[in-house]
Amino acid sequence: MKLESLLEELSYELKKGSIDTRITTLVYDSRKVEPGSVFVCISGTKLDAHDFIEDTARAGAAAVVVEKDVEVTADITVIRVADTRLALACMSAAYFGHPARRLKTIGITGTKGKTTTTYMVKSILETSGIPTGLIGTIEVIIGDTHIHAENTTPESYQLQEYLAQMVEAGLEAVVMEVSSQGLMLHRVSGFVFDYGVFTNLEPDHIGENEHRDFAHYLHCKSLLFRQCRQGIFNADSEHFQEILAGHTCQVQTYGFSPECDFYPEDLELFRTADITGLRYHLRGLMELEVELNVPGRFNVYNSLAAIAICHHFGVPAEQLKAALASVHVKGRLEIVPTLPHVTVMIDYAHNAMALESLLTTLREYEPGRLICLFGCGGNRARARRFEMGEVSSRLADITVVTSDNPRFEDPMDIIQDILTGVARADGESVTIPDRQDAVIWCLEQAKPGDMIVLAGKGHEDYQEIKGVKHHMDERELIYNALHLVQKKL
Repeated sequence: MKLESLLEELSYELKKGSIDTRITTLVYDSRKVEPGSVFVCISGTKLDAHDFIEDTARAGAAAVVVEKDVEVTADITVIRVADTRLALACMSAAYFGHPARRLKTIGITGTKGKTTTTYMVKSILETSGIPTGLIGTIEVIIGDTHIHAENTTPESYQLQEYLAQMVEAGLEAVVMEVSSQGLMLHRVSGFVFDYGVFTNLEPDHIGENEHRDFAHYLHCKSLLFRQCRQGIFNADSEHFQEILAGHTCQVQTYGFSPECDFYPEDLELFRTADITGLRYHLRGLMELEVELNVPGRFNVYNSLAAIAICHHFGVPAEQLKAALASVHVKGRLEIVPTLPHVTVMIDYAHNAMALESLLTTLREYEPGRLICLFGCGGNRARARRFEMGEVSSRLADITVVTSDNPRFEDPMDIIQDILTGVARADGESVTIPDRQDAVIWCLEQAKPGDMIVLAGKGHEDYQEIKGVKHHMDERELIYNALHLVQKKL
């Protein structure tokens, strides 16, 4: 292909050479340059690819795309753009043949609820006969292929490659989590979403190498609604109007108000020996009796968002109902069957905000006792440890403090910080550093009616210690503990 074909939707300045240059590959990693490559120079926080231009020329690069004034002595084409991340996104879309144009694209953004909502949407669409791909925090799903996810929203080149593979696999739609970082760094630029969804917004991802403040975080989230045709919004969010600012899309809403396009009535939380869930009557643009086998009022919002999306696909009510009743998401309020009349679940809640929401939700089901097992990651903000300890001590009957991913810290130093937070409230606590031993203790102490939640790991299947990831899946820990407890019974 010619370089010109990759630049068709970009504003650029030809600094040297010719846009008729023939290109073999598009790369943004200098180590992957081969003869005929066009190399896009990304200015990273640790490395600046502009420093490797001469190296890539020696490796055979035919062209480079830059965003800085650089002196290039090699005989290659040089293209100057305002933002190389945006250029990479647009060039990647062209390189892979604009696959998003051949899919119905659904982007979901917000602080919480993205993961669960994507799985709900995929389940509903596939139940109705629409083969659908998924890109998110846990994994990328292309037909029967499941790929472990490194980032919530992959780099633009990788994203376009996944979309192209979905088209090749015969998929008709894709639902993806769209992070604020993904929007800020142009990972989802280069195409227009058919549907954009806003779940909610709370302070998160603010700090070095993320967002400078909450206003910037909010602004980045709002960018999705200048890049989609139909926007679907949680109107109950206090930041709804701010997210709407500058939008260019059509607007639909969901929430608990009858003024919303989709809203619930007669909400009921229920718990049986096998299920902790909820049911409600859907009103607005659709009427439907909805039942979910996952707990929590926030899952009402997730299901409303999923229904609002799938309404645009013409999914019949009965298929919507059947799909929602069977949705399960790994590591998100995932119930693992164990002892009779005891509920054990795994959840990814790994900060104070998420843990408070989780425990408050479970309290509504009036458990005999609420037992919360968690640890905190090493080499991360210490404040999170104090905050999570206090939240658990305040909302759980028993807090079991254990190890998470200590990384390069001493696990006991992390645990001591958590216990400092635990002491700020009046809940009971026990310290068991080994996570397997901690799970065994929980099942040994469990009584009928109790709810046990293992927080912080969720879908992760490893424990990181001194730079090494050791296999550790909490489902296996629970089954191991159950086997030992049953032998004693």
